[in-house]
Amino acid sequence: MKRVIIVNMLVGALLTGTATMAFADEKIKDRKQNQQKRIAQGVKSGSLTPKETAHIENNEAKLNKEVRQDRKANGGNLTNNEKAQVNNQQNKLSKEIYNQKHDGQTQ
Repeated sequence: MKRVIIVNMLVGALLTGTATMAFADEKIKDRKQNQQKRIAQGVKSGSLTPKETAHIENNEAKLNKEVRQDRKANGGNLTNNEKAQVNNQQNKLSKEIYNQKHDGQTQ
């Protein structure tokens, strides 16, 4: 009986960990898509110049490349530290998008 309980607890812990990893990966993906929509909206409205757009897109591409490399190095997953780092970098990109859209420059 104890063995069954222990096995069930281990399986539950593994499933919880897997769900947490999947949630973090979805969060990264969702933020990336949201930021792309914000960039596209800025281009459409004229609040982002071509130079600003290119700069933001270049930074986004660098972050995407870093995430791919980190996942490749870790068997397809990101470590908790890497997830936190990606979140911080996405925060910086988000602020950059906001600042560029509201800096008064137009196309």
